[in-house]
Amino acid sequence: MHDFLSIHPAVAAALRANQPVVALESTLISHGLPHPANVETALALEAAVRAAGALPATVAVLDGRIRVGLEAEDLERLAQPGVRKVSRRDLPLVLASGADGATTVAATMIAAELAGISVFATGGIGGVHRGVETTLDISADLEELSQTDVAVVCAGAKAILDLQKTLEYLETKGVPVIGFGTDRFPAFYTASLPLPVDGRVDSADDAARMLRAKWQLGLKGGVVIGVPIPEEAALDAEAVEAAIRQAVDEAENQGVRGKELTPFLLKRLEELTGGASLAANRALLLNNARVAGQIAVAYARQKAEMALPRKVTAPNKRPPGY
Repeated sequence: MHDFLSIHPAVAAALRANQPVVALESTLISHGLPHPANVETALALEAAVRAAGALPATVAVLDGRIRVGLEAEDLERLAQPGVRKVSRRDLPLVLASGADGATTVAATMIAAELAGISVFATGGIGGVHRGVETTLDISADLEELSQTDVAVVCAGAKAILDLQKTLEYLETKGVPVIGFGTDRFPAFYTASLPLPVDGRVDSADDAARMLRAKWQLGLKGGVVIGVPIPEEAALDAEAVEAAIRQAVDEAENQGVRGKELTPFLLKRLEELTGGASLAANRALLLNNARVAGQIAVAYARQKAEMALPRKVTAPNKRPPGY
């Protein structure tokens, strides 16, 4: 594994000491946000994790190695044109060729588990695309969630997707979908839709206890922890839906498919909403990073408490004549 994995010394030291660490993905830098907002947001996410008491570990592939924990110059490098979008299927190709790549949710989960990081913050997970009946377009993120032991803190699934079908897929795969302070599945740019989650937690401690219960039972796979977008940053649901429908129609007419579809739709949404979707995206990203940092702190603390030796009391002496 040392041929392909490099963990930043500060991240490695924190993990050895059971200190809280939060993984962050890099596709938002290379494919999700325009320059310079992409690099500024990546740095702000790392700052939000630190402010919550955890250490950020942004993940990418650089020079054919999975890097867990990056420097500022690495973020700038990922913002340059031509960086490949890397999911599970792409990792062997990019590593073997010595290329650079920005990691999706799926690839970041793989890297986080290899490094020993349990909590990961992103904007929204991939899922079942609209029109799946004809395209069969389902993100590899969902399959990864079914098999990789990492909690993904997000604002639900990206709004361009079919959220109902995404939840059905996660249910089939046995992936818990938990609402952080909500009983409904967060809808990314907008307030939560009337789609129920599997359970609700109202604090980082509650979330950490749930993660420990799952993994201590040996139940493989991740957990989706859905955090609603801050109310002041939420967009109008009807306006967003109209813009999404237009963007989806344009993508279909232009033959945009596969890994190019999501970047295309996000860019068109930014244009159709006059930049409002970009501002909302940044707000939810920062909020998710903050919550993930809190959960990582609680998870590390609970693990440390469980590892402490328990005080053994001497048995009561038998009374005379017993």
